[in-house]
Amino acid sequence: MVYQIPVLSSSGKRELSADLPQEINPHLLWEVVRWQLAKRRRGTASTKTRGEVAYSSRKIYPQKHTGRARHGDIGAPIFVGGGVVFGPKPRDYSYTLPKKVRQAGLAMAVADRAREGKLLLVEDFPGVNGKTKEFLAWAKAAGLDGAESVLLVTANEVVRRAARNLPWVVTLAPEGLNVYDILRTGRLVMDLAAWEAFQARMGGEA
Repeated sequence: MVYQIPVLSSSGKRELSADLPQEINPHLLWEVVRWQLAKRRRGTASTKTRGEVAYSSRKIYPQKHTGRARHGDIGAPIFVGGGVVFGPKPRDYSYTLPKKVRQAGLAMAVADRAREGKLLLVEDFPGVNGKTKEFLAWAKAAGLDGAESVLLVTANEVVRRAARNLPWVVTLAPEGLNVYDILRTGRLVMDLAAWEAFQARMGGEA
């Protein structure tokens, strides 16, 4: 489907035609987000088994004639401070998701923002030279007042530095554009370099 996406520049406002998916598949988006978050998990949770806890392996009392239950060492899982049965151990939670699924998910996420009128392309950032107050002035002129969260994707490191201190702005370089950050923010703002990088990824890059 062809979407008309607004493009903002110092010379005025125009529109750019973009061919993006018409249908949004929520389950596919969920799959991509699940894959992303699984990759981010550190997987460092760890517990000690009864063979790893710091207790003596001596049998705590005789097997018979005490009137009590049979026990071995005090590191057994039944005792407080003993080992843990089937507890977590360090592991890798990441898994492989087909590249075509990842590409389709990213295209759908961008298309969803375009469909809602929440996608804005920016040709330049006049007056923004690395200061947060400069970015705030530009954002106000662009109609971004902080009422909704914004994902700002730009190749301009100076602009990213100017915006990153604002709690309602998430900044990314073009190569970092991803489904999770698009869906967790209310509006997507991209400069033309980021848009071209997105189009290149849709053309077959990983």
